[in-house]
Amino acid sequence: MTSTASRLLCCTAHPDDESGAFGGALLLAHQQKIETSIVCLTAGQNAHFRAGAKDSEDLARIRRIELAAACEVLGVTRHEVLDFTDGQLAHENFYALVGVLVSYIRRWRPQIVLTFGGDGGVNLHRDHIVLSLATTAAFHWAARPEFFPEQIGVSFQGQRLDVYRPQKLYYSSTPFVSVRSRPELDGSPTVPWSLSFELGPLGERKFEAFRKHGTQQGVIARVGPSIHEHFKYERYLLAAAPGLLQITNDPGLFEGIEPD
Repeated sequence: MTSTASRLLCCTAHPDDESGAFGGALLLAHQQKIETSIVCLTAGQNAHFRAGAKDSEDLARIRRIELAAACEVLGVTRHEVLDFTDGQLAHENFYALVGVLVSYIRRWRPQIVLTFGGDGGVNLHRDHIVLSLATTAAFHWAARPEFFPEQIGVSFQGQRLDVYRPQKLYYSSTPFVSVRSRPELDGSPTVPWSLSFELGPLGERKFEAFRKHGTQQGVIARVGPSIHEHFKYERYLLAAAPGLLQITNDPGLFEGIEPD
């Protein structure tokens, strides 16, 4: 693998997802000089924790700033926050939502794509579930010209789009389930993992990035001190890759990538 030619795309639903769920992988990628991109579908304007924001518009503004600060800590190459409505992704036109993600894959051409699994992550959020389904479809459809042919040959933010085939799709695997005021959901089925790594000192760096989301510090208070322990590890399920690969043989998140 030639690290300078490698690119990773992390698809998230809300600001703070990138740090809490994927911060370790993003930091490791940055260490290996892998180009990292984030597309975040919402600005998180309808979050339960609001930290004194005047209204939803003000909260969205603040959370965009917080995400930018977290991306600085994580060494993210680029990020974009889109304008879908927080908490309402299940009501979006699914095909159109996939098309948006396909356009980013065709634009940024990542070999590796990270997103949530179909469980919805640590808080079983339905936005995370819809994001998982849409990202999975986008991963497989971005290389096929019969899907969203209107994109092909079009200049998108200064780049001519063409079909592109990413190589590896990973789902994050949550270390626990914590849904506010829903203790009966503890122990819900979650995504297993095929790959696990210990972050070591990067765990504190990941926590530093998460703390940039000042409006969401209530999350830390609710989860408690165990969050430090959980931030020491990240686990992923290899959901798609070229060839007949047994997931037990996955050598690593960034391994086996063919430069293009």
